[in-house]
Amino acid sequence: MKLNLLLALALPIAMYSQSTDVGNTSDYPNQFTSGSANVHPFNNSSRMFRDWSISVGGGGAFLQAADVNSFYDGKVNFGYNAYISLDKQISHTFGMSLHYQMGKTNQKAMLPGAAGVAAGVATAWTEYNQVSILGDINFSNLLRRTDNNSTYRWALHGYGGIGLQGYKTLLLDNDMSKYSTSPKRIPIEIDQNIGLDTFFFEVGTGLKYNASKLIDVELRTMYIITGDDSFDGGGYGKNARPRYNAIAKGVSDNFFTVNLGLSFKLGKHEKHLAWVDPLQEINNRIYVLETTEPEFVVCESGDADNDGVCDDWDRQLDTPAGARVDGAGVALDMDLDGVIDLYDKCVTVPGPVENNGCPTNYKPQ
Repeated sequence: MKLNLLLALALPIAMYSQSTDVGNTSDYPNQFTSGSANVHPFNNSSRMFRDWSISVGGGGAFLQAADVNSFYDGKVNFGYNAYISLDKQISHTFGMSLHYQMGKTNQKAMLPGAAGVAAGVATAWTEYNQVSILGDINFSNLLRRTDNNSTYRWALHGYGGIGLQGYKTLLLDNDMSKYSTSPKRIPIEIDQNIGLDTFFFEVGTGLKYNASKLIDVELRTMYIITGDDSFDGGGYGKNARPRYNAIAKGVSDNFFTVNLGLSFKLGKHEKHLAWVDPLQEINNRIYVLETTEPEFVVCESGDADNDGVCDDWDRQLDTPAGARVDGAGVALDMDLDGVIDLYDKCVTVPGPVENNGCPTNYKPQ
């Protein structure tokens, strides 16, 4: 019986304590803030920094881990690439980019044994298009020392992301340039459209320079893991004929790019969020407070009647010289008889002005 009574009393209290009715939380400060009055919702009007940019760039493209690759016989077969991206800075250390890249790689290979003697050195190229989402970590801002107050103009970035790609390849060798029936051979050509099965991964790093409030310059290198053994133009799979895809053990044709690019920072604010070091901002403000001598301006508007009360809050600007005044600059009249103490012969006893503030039956000495 007692237990049931206790539960009956406790249940409404427990239910009330879980109430989600907290009133209007858009009013600041409230029970969910630290108590500071300097709190407001974060919206576009409260932003202090730019956080959008558009990046463009280009450079070389090189197939590195593939059966038919860009490094053959001690020579480099140069390709090219170009990119454009829309960048959003989430915080001072992390951002995201919607990235588009196109390019072309040039590569060579030679089959082993008699097949290689007959075919000679094969040449191939791959034209590709890629769309990806990139994450961007600002290592320089993430690892910056708390006591580093130097100018922040260089930054090391790390990138990583996934995307989809489409490509077209062509491979030619000496056997393919003539009619052959043993086996029947034609140039190896692949046309792969972008699809859900054309995933690739990419990682990289870049060194950025803050050239101005509008432009950044960046040297960037990216490594692309295609996950596709046909990207180099060697054919479809390990059993493709001729067997260019069997030259190397790997099943993913990977390449890298080296680019020089520009980022155009969008927005009206003075600084971009990628170049904001919160610790430096805080340390600079502390330094200013610690090293600046306070300059107090007393009586900015003066003290016309020299009563020791500034004219800014003096209620009686023509106080007679020598009169004692209250905090508002009004001459004291202790007995409230209309005669200020300076001229009152009877300071503690009220009297008319005609008798110098003394009673009429009193003759001051």
